[in-house]
Amino acid sequence: MCADPALRFVTANEMSVETLPWGPHEWLSHPDLTDPDQLMLVRVRMPPGQAHKFHRHPAMEEIIYVVSGSGEQWVDTRSRILGPGEIAHIPRDVVHGTYNTGDETLIFLAILSPARFEGPWLVDVSEDEPWRSIRNHRETGQR
Repeated sequence: MCADPALRFVTANEMSVETLPWGPHEWLSHPDLTDPDQLMLVRVRMPPGQAHKFHRHPAMEEIIYVVSGSGEQWVDTRSRILGPGEIAHIPRDVVHGTYNTGDETLIFLAILSPARFEGPWLVDVSEDEPWRSIRNHRETGQR
C-alpha cells in the first residue's frame, strides 16, 4: 500500500506528458506517479497519419480503448478499424500496431499490466518481416 494517499489521485496538472513521434502520451498512472504494482494507464493523442508501428511488450499485456476518432488496430496478423467505445486486447508479447488512418486525432487509453517487471519495455519489430510489409499486402490483396 502506498504511504502517500495523494499518489492515488492524479489531476490534469499532475499527469506526466511524454512526447513521442506518434503523439503525446499523457501518463495518468505509472510507477513514478501512482506507485502501482499491476496497472498503468496512458492517454494517447495520435494525429492523423501517425502510427505506433508494429511492436511487442515482452512482459506486459495491454488493452487499447478508443475514446474518439478511429484507427486501424493490429493484433498479430489481424486488423480492425476501431472507433469510440471499442477495444483491442493484446496478450503479453504479441506483436501489435496502431495506425491513425482517419482525418481527426485518434484519442485512446492504453491500459498495461504489470506496472513492474524485468526486461525491456518495448521491442520494435516494424522493420522485420512479415511486419514491414503486412499492411501493404493487405491493401493490395496479396498474402
